[in-house]
Amino acid sequence: HVQLVESGGGSVETGGSLRLSCVASGFTYSTNCMAWFRQTAGKEREPIGLLHTGGDTPIYSDSIAGRFTISADYTNDTLFLQMNSLKPEDSAMYHCAADPFLVCSDYNLSPLTNFAYWGQGTQVTVS
Repeated sequence: HVQLVESGGGSVETGGSLRLSCVASGFTYSTNCMAWFRQTAGKEREPIGLLHTGGDTPIYSDSIAGRFTISADYTNDTLFLQMNSLKPEDSAMYHCAADPFLVCSDYNLSPLTNFAYWGQGTQVTVS
């Protein structure tokens, strides 16, 4: 079965950087739409960006304004989220998601998009 395991979260000061990882396993299909979301308690989850593992350019939400970068290591089935110039409002649980059938376009960069697979998340706290 598919598993997504995030890591790399932690506490950082304002202006700092973190690099999150999402290791994927158990995929049946060779390519997937993968994404990063974040969520804080009591709020709707917020999409950050998505990437098709077939090699497309990542698509980002306007809210992260060029501070975050999504990349992938296909050899090790890992998705990354490099976060720079972190702000307190970036504090959240960060989740990666994947779906082999989803159209990987800005249409699906939405809090309402139901990816088939989700990781448990990694907490980021910026103070």
